[in-house]
Order: sequence, then structure tokens, then C-alpha cells
Amino acid sequence: MSAFNLDYTHPIIPNSNEYLFEKKYVSISSEDRNVLKFPNAGEFEIELPQDYLNVQHVKLVQWAFPSNYDVFSAQIANLGFAFQMSSIYDPSSNGVTDPLQLAIYQGLESNLDYVYSFTIQSGFYNPIQMATELTNKLNFTLTTYLTLFLNVHYPSLVDQFKSSGYNQFVVVYDSVGQKLWFGNKSSGFTIINNGSSLDSVRQLRDLRVNTSCIRKYELPDFTSWGLPSYLGFIRCDAPSKPGPTPRFYYGDYIYQNNGYWLVPDLSGAQVQYLAAPLKINFMGPAYYYMEIDGLNCIDETSPYNVSAYTATTNGTNGRVNACFAKIPVVDTPIAQFFDREAIAYKWFNPPAERIRKLKIRIRYHNGAIVQFGNFNYSFLLQFGLMNPQQKRVSNVSTSFGV
Repeated sequence: MSAFNLDYTHPIIPNSNEYLFEKKYVSISSEDRNVLKFPNAGEFEIELPQDYLNVQHVKLVQWAFPSNYDVFSAQIANLGFAFQMSSIYDPSSNGVTDPLQLAIYQGLESNLDYVYSFTIQSGFYNPIQMATELTNKLNFTLTTYLTLFLNVHYPSLVDQFKSSGYNQFVVVYDSVGQKLWFGNKSSGFTIINNGSSLDSVRQLRDLRVNTSCIRKYELPDFTSWGLPSYLGFIRCDAPSKPGPTPRFYYGDYIYQNNGYWLVPDLSGAQVQYLAAPLKINFMGPAYYYMEIDGLNCIDETSPYNVSAYTATTNGTNGRVNACFAKIPVVDTPIAQFFDREAIAYKWFNPPAERIRKLKIRIRYHNGAIVQFGNFNYSFLLQFGLMNPQQKRVSNVSTSFGV
């Protein structure tokens, strides 16, 4: 009777602290989410197939992500470009009497203080594509303005102007120096990079669609402050300077006009140009950061920003338990990359009683959610389970001769 509790009629089985450790794997695919509730695969919730009990650890062991990111997008706020014309080619000073050239001079000269702006197409560029895009957008921006000016003041010249438009800007990529060069065949210009100059004209970071929703998680960032930072500029306005016709002495440029990439085509004109002070940066993000509520275990530093906190304390503005895994992006668009065996994992002591639902977010270091579009991804989680077992002791006796 000593083996029975006084109030119950069944024996008490003591806890033997015996456990069977089991590794259970769960495959999660973003396409299995509720697409109506979570349209963006970068952030969703999903219910697991069963309750996972007494979870000692959770680890990311395998993944497959699409590499389809946009290095330039409204979400990143790096589509806007702004410039001014600083000195205009004067045809009359060079003996040119063409009415169209005189009208173009008058239109640009009367608008010297104006900051012209445009946005590039979002997506992923190689350097040559970016140089072509900037050349065409610079010329198109002035063509649009001059067309409006001629319509008002010289309507008879509009058709003649439309046949060629404004075509004096040239942007090329120096593949040896890995820098962009900006030139104009006849006039001076200034590329606007100074934030104080842009506040009044809503350029660069504000030259975009309303992205308050998709940018709600983004942290302030000093390094990626707009399109010019990716093109190799610092936060200072960059004025062009007149000089001898610039020339490259290598590669394909030798076979294109003997290396001269900026040649004046107006009588008496002098070219003006500038080179971006730094190399281009078109590579895009190096890592995805996976957050899973309740499983985040990696501390992370945060981008420096000017705030009351950073100005008055020496403490870090980093985040504790910021993410669950850090996933390298090993390919450029468009591709898909696979990898396995992440080092970091979440350890529970004591084991977590139950895990059934996961809330997942895939973001960049600055907090912006990754926009996967219609691409899906999958990953494999390892659950380490501590299943309690009864202690079993068996005594086996044998009879001689059996």
C-alpha cells in the first residue's frame, strides 16, 4: 500500500528525468501562406502541421531563395536625380545665327536657377545600362522643358526641335576606374547632391511615390541616401568644369572615335564634364535577415543616424535578439540560390512547452521588408525535441539447461 497515494487508487510514477532526444524537420514554403492576408512573401504567418512539444532548439538547416531584388526602387528611395544648368552655350557669341539654337539658348538661360529632376526605372542595372539610362533621361528632361518653352514663345520651331531634341548630355562608364563620367558637349551643369539644396524642391529621397507603407520598418541610413550615393557621389554638389576633350585609352573606346567620348558638335563649343569621385555601387544587398517571433537569437548593430539618443549618449543603438538567421545573398538577379547549415540557432532552457505557429519576416539590414513579388522561397527548420520517457529496468533470469 505504500506505493499508492492516500487520495488516489493508482500508483504515482516518479519523474525519472529520462528523455529521448529527437530531431524533427519541418519544411516551410512561402507559397503555402494565406496570400489574401499576406500578399507579400517577405512577411507572413503560418501554422505548423502539429504541436511541437518540449522544444530544446530550433535551427535553420536549409533554404532556397530567389535572387530577384531591385537595387534601385521606390522602396529604397534611390530613383531620383537632380541637376542644374550652370552656363549655357551662347550661339550668338560663336557666330551662329540658327533660330533654333538661339531659342534653345534663351530657354535655358532664362531658367538657370531651376533644379531639373527625373527618376530612373526601378530594377537592376549593369554599369553600361545605367550610363545609357542617365544619358537619355538627362537629355529627355531638357527636351521636355524646351518643348514647353518653344510652344509658348516659338511655336514655329517646335517641329524642327522635336526631330532631334536636346542631345548634348553624354554619360559613360570607365570600366578600369569603375566610375561614371558625366559630360555635356556645349554647356556647364551641376549635379545636386546636397540635402539642404533638395529640401525645398523635394528631390532625391522625396522624389518617389508614396512609400510610407512599404518603408514603415526602415531605419535611418547615412550610407544609402539616394541615387547619387550609388553612382559614386558624396553629399556635395558636383559642378562640371570645362577642359580639353576627354579621352579613354583602353578597350572598346579606342575603336570608337579613337577614344574620345565627348566631342563638341556646335560651332565654338567647349565641352564640360566631371567624374564621380567614388566607384559605383550596384551590387545590392549582401544578406537577408530572417526574423521569426519567439525564435530570434542574434544581436545586431543598427545603421548610424543622427538623433537625440546618438547625440547625447555613448551607448549603442543596436538591437538585442534582432533576428533568427542571417542569410547571404550569393547571386545577382535573376537567379535562385541554395544553401544549408546556418550556424546560429535558438536554444531553450528549459525546453519550450509548445510551438505551433510561426510569424516570419525577411528583411534587409536597414529593416526594409524584402519584396519577392511573385517569386516564392522555402526553408527547412530543425526542431530538437526532448520527449520524456519512463525509466524501464528489466531483470532477466535464466534456468540452467534452457
